[in-house]
Amino acid sequence: MAPVRKYGESAPVVNDPGGKPLRADARRNRERVLEAARAAFAADGVAVPLDEIARLAGVGAGTVYRHFPTKEALFEAVMVERVQRLAERARARAQEKDPTEALLGFVHHLIEEAAPKRDLIDALAHAGVDLHRSLRDIADEMRGHIAGMLTRAQQAGGIRRDITIAELMALLSGIITSGQAEHHGRPAPRIDRIADVVCDGLRHRVRRRMTSS
Repeated sequence: MAPVRKYGESAPVVNDPGGKPLRADARRNRERVLEAARAAFAADGVAVPLDEIARLAGVGAGTVYRHFPTKEALFEAVMVERVQRLAERARARAQEKDPTEALLGFVHHLIEEAAPKRDLIDALAHAGVDLHRSLRDIADEMRGHIAGMLTRAQQAGGIRRDITIAELMALLSGIITSGQAEHHGRPAPRIDRIADVVCDGLRHRVRRRMTSS
């Protein structure tokens, strides 16, 4: 498996299929394709045609295919970068002193970052695409950091103890998907407000027993 670039690191030298470093113009074209793909996939998900990405990038379809032989390969390249950023954010949050605020802060960020972007929804659902192990590994890493924050926050008494990591991930996935749902003329839900409600619901509440006088 090829090494994954961490967010903030310099981009590695990209080689052609024969293993030789790409020329400067070829590297520029590749980055133009990736930039166009980021926007197209975020807006329309994995269904966007490669020809449309080529048009947005201002290059010929052959240029796209030389760098990314399939749409799945291009989708994966975009998603590895995007999910890696989320995993890095989760890792940083997991190291914070207050596990409750760390978890809630990341949950809020994940909902607001992912809900408007169709590609993250498709990636989480796998969208019928055979995703490479590198992307699955990054997603698993992010889930591991979330699970660690959840356990620590529950042990600290800040998060309700009756929710599991599987339930939390299912909840987040459902919320993220709902952010892309069609609303048939009705106002779209405010994602920041939804995130606030979710975080409030995750907090542990001390229930006072009612006593009769």
